[in-house]
Amino acid sequence: MALRINDTVPDFKADTDKGPIQFHDWIGDSWAILFSHPKDFTPVCTTEFGAVAQLSAEWDKRGTKVIGVSIDGVEDHKKWKGDIESVAGTTAGFPIIADEKLDVAKAFDMLPAEAYMPDGRTAADSATVRSVFIIGPDKKLKLSMTYPMNVGRNFSEVLRALDGLQAAGKHGVATPADWQVGQDVIIPPTVSDADAKAKFGEFDTVLPYLRKTKLPG
Repeated sequence: MALRINDTVPDFKADTDKGPIQFHDWIGDSWAILFSHPKDFTPVCTTEFGAVAQLSAEWDKRGTKVIGVSIDGVEDHKKWKGDIESVAGTTAGFPIIADEKLDVAKAFDMLPAEAYMPDGRTAADSATVRSVFIIGPDKKLKLSMTYPMNVGRNFSEVLRALDGLQAAGKHGVATPADWQVGQDVIIPPTVSDADAKAKFGEFDTVLPYLRKTKLPG
């Protein structure tokens, strides 16, 4: 069954290059981002892991833990970290899950239940394992994105989406297209004008169903 927005994400035990984890315990009271990869020592994925490492301070500011997934083993992950850090020019301090039996890939519906990795496997054998999952402190899936093999992920967009999710969850608002922190937000249609006035103060009615206001705080 597909994993849908607001579903509780699977809990699992796994080995990582930083030691074993129990996923829900590892998340704790934080937001979390799980980003998956089809194989170690692949070019696009190396640049992506580097981008995540370079954003370390941004994840910390948002109370968000990041964790990678790849279908190779712990020792390969440790060796690959050297390449990642060389490309990124910084330490990759986040853990990488060793999903050699595809348990995580299948639990998160990235691969079908009957999938297996043949001898001499390549990244193409697990190409759909190129997803991003943003998970709330309630352990529920808030957003997911899946990319093809030949298009690198935009982690600035992942960061922007995380900002939007956190703003929406904290203040009961929505965000418009291309929203950035500091810009006006949208008052949900379920909030009456009177309640909107009491909660947000002044707001701009663009259309009867589209009202914008400053983000509280």
